[in-house]
This record gives sequence, structure tokens and C-alpha cells, in this order.
Amino acid sequence: MPQPEKVLNPDGSPEEWFGAELRYWRKRRPGLRAAQLGPMVQVSPDVISKIEKGQYKCRRDLAERLDAVLETGGVLTRAWGMVFGDADKKRRDADSDRKGAVVGTVQVHQGRMLGRETGDPLPESLPPVDRRAFLAATSLAAFAPIDLARLVAPTAPPELPKRIRPTELDQLRLVADYIHRWDNAQGGGGLVGDFASRSMEWAVRLLSVDCPEHLRPELLGHVARLGIVVGATHFDAYSHDHARVAFKISSECAEEAGDWWLRAKTFSFLSRQATWLGDPDEGLTYAEKGLVRSDRLTPTIQAMLHSARARAFGKMHDVQGTLAAVGAADDAFARSNPAEDPAWMRYYDEAQHHGDTAHALFDLAIHKDQDPGRAARRFATAVAGHSDDYARSRGISRTKLASLVMAKGDPMQAIAIGHQALDDVGRLTSLRAAEDLKELRRFAGQHRTLEEAAHLRQRITATLQA
Repeated sequence: MPQPEKVLNPDGSPEEWFGAELRYWRKRRPGLRAAQLGPMVQVSPDVISKIEKGQYKCRRDLAERLDAVLETGGVLTRAWGMVFGDADKKRRDADSDRKGAVVGTVQVHQGRMLGRETGDPLPESLPPVDRRAFLAATSLAAFAPIDLARLVAPTAPPELPKRIRPTELDQLRLVADYIHRWDNAQGGGGLVGDFASRSMEWAVRLLSVDCPEHLRPELLGHVARLGIVVGATHFDAYSHDHARVAFKISSECAEEAGDWWLRAKTFSFLSRQATWLGDPDEGLTYAEKGLVRSDRLTPTIQAMLHSARARAFGKMHDVQGTLAAVGAADDAFARSNPAEDPAWMRYYDEAQHHGDTAHALFDLAIHKDQDPGRAARRFATAVAGHSDDYARSRGISRTKLASLVMAKGDPMQAIAIGHQALDDVGRLTSLRAAEDLKELRRFAGQHRTLEEAAHLRQRITATLQA
């Protein structure tokens, strides 16, 4: 029987008052325990409990995540400012004196397409993605190998152009293409993630530069697209706060530019991130927002968003909703015409579509005893269709296929598939891929009498440690 929660004393100290506010808002979600809330905001349940008791100083970024999950309308972030803000400001000021000036906050424009109600409310200024990491952002004017060291550790911040020219737009497009390619082939960690971070800060700075009116929509569109690939990189590396900032900037720029396709892509990623972090209801909401005015989206983009809906329904273990969303995704994809799609949607081919929908069907097979063959066939199509350029997607699909067969089919076949998956995943810097390996290790643990299963578990452990 669970122990009764400690009675709080909101008058005891500012920290205890803040903790009482957190518990009040948590209790407004019937049945939501601290043990459940912790993983939803990427902290341990013990941290939530200690914050509520006034024994732990809540970070600002955590207060923002709590506001989002508990739907407080920003109450906890404002309370954080009253309770902890002064001390935090003094610390930042002292840090600034030691380290020099930091990059300013990111300003974004009000959306024009559907109005503020179509997206989540944003603070007046978004926090910098990583202030210290961006102090020496580069202009990315060249991409020769000899310049890579300068890109990662430049000696001084670049000078911004006095006026936006087509040159800057070409650079934004090229940088987004490079990051997209590196991220899919290698994962979002390490050098790829660092490069992405610096690139995003450079792009945001360009928004404040004088820009001819006829180039403004294109500038906003390129920044939006870069925000998507940078957010995807951070998502893959579990830098979820940084990913959200990039996605939010992207959605604002897409709306300001009037680009329905980029707007939809941004909401697709926000949906997938929310679902991955254990909030499929929020993930479903984001996907539905992306589908607003679906008549303005290409069939491929519609298929991408319906796949995101399917993944959210799958995590809810909603059989009817999942199957309906997979069907809608299939119907849209059957109407795809690559000639109608923007260049950045070329990745969403048959392999990508089958892999995305297979993830949704995987959850039904594991948790609702639905036919595992539906997911297995789609994973197999994804594995066969992904080239080395999409090694991460291939590795993840193969890992999930191995887990599915391990749980519902022939363990020896699953072991063989698992070793093949490790050949791909072992070369990646992807924490999402690593998480799927942990899941495969758990399923392999159900076959403790098989020496081959023990060997697979050992290899997975060694890969994760490396």
C-alpha cells in the first residue's frame, strides 16, 4: 500500500511554497503520482518529491517542462522567478563577469498563419540553446576539411553581415543539408551535435540582420528548416530542452514565412518527441496541429503526420486509433508524388514510411497481443530499403525487429537479427538507438537458458559501454 504523502508547509520558506504549488498542480491531474511525473519531465521521481518538500532547488528549465506537462499556463515558471530568480541572476552575473558577455536571448516573430492559438505559447524570449557553446559561433563560410577545427572551436565570434544577401541563404541551405546527412548516417551526438548547435545560433543571429523584404520569407524558411534538422539532432542525443527550443524557433519562422510544409514538419517532430518522452497525448495534439489545412500539404507530408499520429496511438495502446492512423498514413503515401514534395522530404520514402508505421504496430503487438507479423513485415521493408546514408534508421528498425521476434517469435532468428543491428548501431552516436538496444537486451533476458542470447546481451552491454 502506498505511503500517504507528507503534509506540506507552504509558509515555511519560499522553497516550500514553490513545492506546495507544484503539488497543487500535480494533484489537478487525478491519480498523477510523483513517480509518474518524474519521467514525464526527464527527472527522477525522487527529484519531484524533494522539490515538493522544499528540499531541492528546481531548475528553470525543469519548471518550464512542469508547466508544459501540467498545463499550468506558465505558473511554475513565474513562481520560479520569484523564488529562485534573484539568486540565479546573481550567479549568472558572476559567471558573466568571469567568462565575458553571453549571447542574448532569441527573439522570434508572431505567427501569421493561424494566430497564436495554433501553437503552444512561447515566452517573450526563448533561452539560448547553449550560451557558452555558442560564444564562438562560426560564419560557416567554407566547408573544406581544414576548416572543421575552426568550426568547432573558433577563436572569436563572427561578424554578422550588414545586410542579408543570397549568399547567406545558400549557406543556410548547405548547412542544413550537411547536418541532415551527418545526423542520419552517424547519429546526433558528438561533433555532429556540436556543429548543429553552433549553426543554429548563427542562423538565429541572422534574423536580426537587415534583410530586403523580398528575401525575408526565404530567410525565415531556411532558418525554419535548419531548426528542424538541428532539433532532430538534439532529440537524437537526448538534449530535449535544446531540441524544443530549435523546434519552437522553427515553427515560429515557418508561420511567419507562411510555409505550411515546414510548419507541418516541425509539428511532426514535436509530436514524435513528446511521444518518445512518454506523453503520447501531447504527441497526438501536435500531429493534429500539423494536419490543420491538410489540403495545403502534399500527400507525403500528410503520410508523415498520420504516421506520427499512429505512433502516439500505439503508445496509448489504442488498437482502433492506431490501425486507423496507419491506414490513413498508407492511403496518403499511396498518393505520394516525389515531384510535388520539397527537396527536404526526399528522405520520406517507402523505407521510412514502413519503419515509422511499424513502430506504432510494434506497441500493439507487444502490449495488446495484436498480430506481430504486421509490424515485422514493415520493419523488414524498412531495413531492406535504407541505404548507408540512413544507417541510424536502418539500425533502429533492425533492433526493433529483433526485439519483436525475440518477444513473439523464434529467439534464434531474433539473435541473428540483433547481431546485424549491432553492426549498424555500434558505429552511431545515437541515444535513441542505444535505448532500443537496452530494450532488446531486456527481451533477450527472457531466454536465459540460451547461451546465444547471453552472448547477444553481453555484446549489447559492451556496445553501450563503448
